[in-house]
Amino acid sequence: MNDQDPRQVLASRLRALREDQWPGVKVNQAQLAKALGGDGRRSVSVPLISSWESQTNPKVPPANRIRDIATFFGSSRSLDGRVSRLLGIDEMTAQERVAREQLLDELTRLRREAIDAPRVPILPMVEPSATQEIAQSLNAGPYRIKPGERVTIVCAHLPQDMLEKMPYTNWLDPDFVELYRYSDLDSLLELFGHLRATNPTGRVGYWAADQLSSDDYTGHLVLLGGVDWNDAMSSVLDRLQLPVKQVSRLDEDKPGDAYFEVTDEDGLSTIHRPRLYESRGRKVLREDVALFARAVSPYNRMRSVTICNGMYGRGTYGVVRALTDERFRDRNAQYLRESFGDCDAFCILSRVTVENGRALTPDWTLPETRLFEWPRSQ
Repeated sequence: MNDQDPRQVLASRLRALREDQWPGVKVNQAQLAKALGGDGRRSVSVPLISSWESQTNPKVPPANRIRDIATFFGSSRSLDGRVSRLLGIDEMTAQERVAREQLLDELTRLRREAIDAPRVPILPMVEPSATQEIAQSLNAGPYRIKPGERVTIVCAHLPQDMLEKMPYTNWLDPDFVELYRYSDLDSLLELFGHLRATNPTGRVGYWAADQLSSDDYTGHLVLLGGVDWNDAMSSVLDRLQLPVKQVSRLDEDKPGDAYFEVTDEDGLSTIHRPRLYESRGRKVLREDVALFARAVSPYNRMRSVTICNGMYGRGTYGVVRALTDERFRDRNAQYLRESFGDCDAFCILSRVTVENGRALTPDWTLPETRLFEWPRSQ
């Protein structure tokens, strides 16, 4: 597309408003979408806003959305922390109304020029090879770390009573397999391969929680599995003080009952349980609940901790796959960037559908997949 195409001029201006209108404040697409969709006339999504700002094939917003955008950016009071809304005209000061009218005039003119201009043929683009697309996807994902840094995946050792029932878990056995002693092997294998591919020069390792060294603690940590056996998971969750608590199946007060408990800003609690059903005298998992959390490490503020934690192993595997599955990782990573890009701690509690025993990758861009999300601003 020609750089002078009026559609691109409008798209660039819309993006500049979001990123540069207020000094020191960057509005993400999710915040703008929430404000524009707050009137109930028509929902506004992050992909829709992305289409208005596209540099390759921008869509021209309707006139009513141009008015809403001018209203939003006419007053810095449209954004209070991470809460966004459209002010009513009667709520705006005289100075804010003048700023809105000036912005509305400008955007209306740019929109008219974009609609009236003859379509400029889009120049053919060189399609990246499959290898280049994979490399771009891996390099842009949230599991990318700086070259040479250490990242450690932390699992748990299975309890001794379980190990005694399994072959090849005793080190005296000639066929001893050390990994058989670890929990969440599906998730460990999936994530270890992804981290090695994403960080070919990084130091990627895995240990059980009781094997961590001081250097492991102060590097990047990725914690897998629940609080039943993973003491490192329990410790990190306590230190981060997230508004999500996992109630263990081993809890003495509620044995066998497993759920996540969410506490909102008003102190009200909501319980999210996995869905199970009876089949031939045994419980079968239909849908798990899983937590993904990312925060500045409590052990080293220059490193991160990541939590992938389901009530059951397939929930953990599903939430790991959210950012490793090649069909979903880019859109889920984009959702994280748009929603939590300026936060030093955030989490998503999501559903993980299980079909015929297989955990399906959750799509975080679907509202029905997300049960709860929370950011903490810097």
